[in-house]
Amino acid sequence: EKLFLGQFDLVYLPVDFSTGTGLGYAFVNLSAPVFVQRLWEAFDGNSEWPVESDKVCTVSWSDPHQGLASHIERYQNSPVMHPEVPDEWKPALFMHGMRVDFPPATKKIKAPKVRSKKAADVQDEAARDSQ
Repeated sequence: EKLFLGQFDLVYLPVDFSTGTGLGYAFVNLSAPVFVQRLWEAFDGNSEWPVESDKVCTVSWSDPHQGLASHIERYQNSPVMHPEVPDEWKPALFMHGMRVDFPPATKKIKAPKVRSKKAADVQDEAARDSQ
């Protein structure tokens, strides 16, 4: 867990706002290109999780957002940063391994759109039926 401490400056694990469940992917911005190979080798193909799962991690470049400034610009005024969104659902910035405050929004942030549980269930059932 501490193998990469101080080597990343942004981590974001998107969640479904209606359930709080992770969407199964994450964004990690490394603070220097020299750290990429080691992280890639450690995570790509990993299937050892603290809970039982068949999931295998695949590492890829974020497109079109690369670099800390690009990620800050992407999320700074995003609904995910709305005050009503739990802090653990928001992108997190780090400096020297310590979490730091995200830059404040530069405009009014709209609350995120949350699918109702019923709508989500109908959509999930339709997706299963189409398989």
